[in-house]
Amino acid sequence: MDYIVLDMEWNQPWPGSPSSKKVLPVQIRGEIIQIGAVRVTQEQLVMDEFQVLVKPKFYRRLNRRVSKLTGIKEAQLRDNGVPFPDAIRQFRAWCGEDVIFLTWGFDDITILRENLRLYGIDEGWTGRWYNAQMIFNAQTDGSSSQKALKTAMEIFGIEASRPAHDALGDAYHTALICAMLKLDVGIQEYGQALKEHDNGFHGAELPGCISRKVFYDYADKRAALAAMSGEENLCPTCGARMLSSRWFAQPGHRYMDLATCPEHGKFLIRIRMSEQPNGLTRVSRLTYEATSEAAAAYARRAEKADPQEIRTTRRRRRRRAASQEIRGSQEKAE
Repeated sequence: MDYIVLDMEWNQPWPGSPSSKKVLPVQIRGEIIQIGAVRVTQEQLVMDEFQVLVKPKFYRRLNRRVSKLTGIKEAQLRDNGVPFPDAIRQFRAWCGEDVIFLTWGFDDITILRENLRLYGIDEGWTGRWYNAQMIFNAQTDGSSSQKALKTAMEIFGIEASRPAHDALGDAYHTALICAMLKLDVGIQEYGQALKEHDNGFHGAELPGCISRKVFYDYADKRAALAAMSGEENLCPTCGARMLSSRWFAQPGHRYMDLATCPEHGKFLIRIRMSEQPNGLTRVSRLTYEATSEAAAAYARRAEKADPQEIRTTRRRRRRRAASQEIRGSQEKAE
């Protein structure tokens, strides 16, 4: 049995671009453009490596931020990339049969499974997977916060020898960290580590947090946001239903909103979404005081919003509310 330490880079369409408006058979958060992996033996020796560039099929125009971060150019993908199904066949052949996948974070395995579904490729072979961050936290400071790979390397005294934001480079550095962990123990205790993580927020908690809660089993992002704006949007003081304002997206599948209780005023809501093993969506929700640092961040983001965009959002919200009211009246009449 080997451990396969996996990292990937993926492309996302620029907001408002024609690519972003494409309707795909399966919803994906990004199209994979690079796969990097390093084998760690059962004796925890860092061994051979794998990498492949993937030629995008759906988001062919490379997001300039992705290109700047990764150093990957469209010409490289066009000239040296291989179609995703071919890349996966090569990767699976290199992995072998008896393997356990390790990633640094929850995103890579989720993106991989989304891309496999998009192409109708079986994803069952990705079932034996663990987030190495959880094992690292459990065997170091015991925190539930999400640590950057660079931070973990510094804690273990590992010098960077490969480029960051390169799939193979990040996989190699992650493999060095994994080789220093008690992986067999970490896997045995993974359930408890994951539970402690779920009770946290998957990231830094800003000053002024007054409550936290984790929600499970939403069909998708839209259903989760609707619940966070609706039946789960309750005042932390009196439990009354609060009025949602507007969700602003943040990096890492995070969103923030300023909600208002009729009696106790405003509260800043921060949520982070992640995929559960069964494919449904989990939401970690934090509630902050309106005078907190987090609320100030929301105010700064709101100032940058396009006024026309805000008016459009408000009109849509009013139409939805009116539609719900009509449906409610019809149901009562029936």
